[in-house]
Amino acid sequence: MEGENNMEQLNFQNEIETVLRQARKERGHVNILIAGRTGVGKSTLINSVFQGDFAETGQGKPVTTGTTKITKENIPLSIYDTRGLEMKDYKETVQELKDLIKKLSTNDPNDHIHAAWVCIAEPSARIEVAEQDLVKMLSKEGIPVIVVITKATSYNKDFKRKVEDILQEARKVICVNSIETRIENNDEEIVIKPKGLDKLVEVTSQVVPDGQKSAFIASQKVDIEKKKSESLRIVGRAAALAAGIGAVPIPFSDAVSIVPIQIGMIAKISAIFGLPINIAFMHTMLASTITGSVGTITGKAIVSNFLKILPGFNISAGVVHAAVASGITTTFGQAYITVLATLFIKNNGVPPTGEEVLKAFKEQYEKSKSESKHEEHDQESESKHEEHDQESESKHEEHDQESESEQDK
Repeated sequence: MEGENNMEQLNFQNEIETVLRQARKERGHVNILIAGRTGVGKSTLINSVFQGDFAETGQGKPVTTGTTKITKENIPLSIYDTRGLEMKDYKETVQELKDLIKKLSTNDPNDHIHAAWVCIAEPSARIEVAEQDLVKMLSKEGIPVIVVITKATSYNKDFKRKVEDILQEARKVICVNSIETRIENNDEEIVIKPKGLDKLVEVTSQVVPDGQKSAFIASQKVDIEKKKSESLRIVGRAAALAAGIGAVPIPFSDAVSIVPIQIGMIAKISAIFGLPINIAFMHTMLASTITGSVGTITGKAIVSNFLKILPGFNISAGVVHAAVASGITTTFGQAYITVLATLFIKNNGVPPTGEEVLKAFKEQYEKSKSESKHEEHDQESESKHEEHDQESESKHEEHDQESESEQDK
């Protein structure tokens, strides 16, 4: 009784604050340097890859004469945008960038430049000395360089090979057409679809340090599958922790001990999908979805509502086993991932609002409970059919035995 009363009174405000700090820390922060001549299409590229119209006009603050640092609230990304890599003053620009890289090489890995995109427009079909010197300098400073051939609508393989031959220090050369492009050709309009963005995201996620991969995956909007895969790993780890707590069956009144695991899991998944990681969103999501009201979140309310969606679990049984603890976590986590992925696809990569997430998750949560009830009903029906079949079979056997006995007489 005492444990149950404690669970009723427990408020998870402090727990939420703790897991939010941990989620932010684990996600980290990623910094990408983007350089190229004026008109090469850097802003369009940035907005096509990252969440939140990152390169809006007027965003950012100068950090050198020719470089601006662009950040956006709730997105764990900084873009160092070199405004115009022009021939007349490129040496000064390259030296400023070199000094900036050294300045940012602090003891905190979140300050470092983690990758560089050097952009060259395909229509120009030229590789300037400025671009060659920049790639060499970045490579020498230990920055992974990806050369991005922008406005790549003509599939000029010869130019790509030329870039690869001249800029051999680059980790990869990728042709990208950031947005749908319409070209007039002999009075006929040709539509060129966006291409290469997924390849750029894939290669960049490979070259950034492990500690920044989650931040990059969270910031980009091109590859939703990467967000899902990373989130499923989080669910797997959380389920294993929950199973460990339930390895020795625990009383239902003590099952509150698994709730911080679920809260941490949801915070980390939210971080991977690039959602705001703040107390207001987490508290509202947990309270209104799980307890049915926007009030104090209590351990008993959360646990009992989690358990209701698990097929075959009876709260009156009074204990939580490892399989149940793991099942609670997996069911809730997978439902949350499904909702976020669906909303991202529906919104064309734009992060959903908190209201959209809450509404969709409630619907998915109710669907999960409904499916569980159907599954329980089917299991009960199947069990009754089996009992009926066994009873019928037994009666047939008795009848056959009686018939054989009559014949023997």
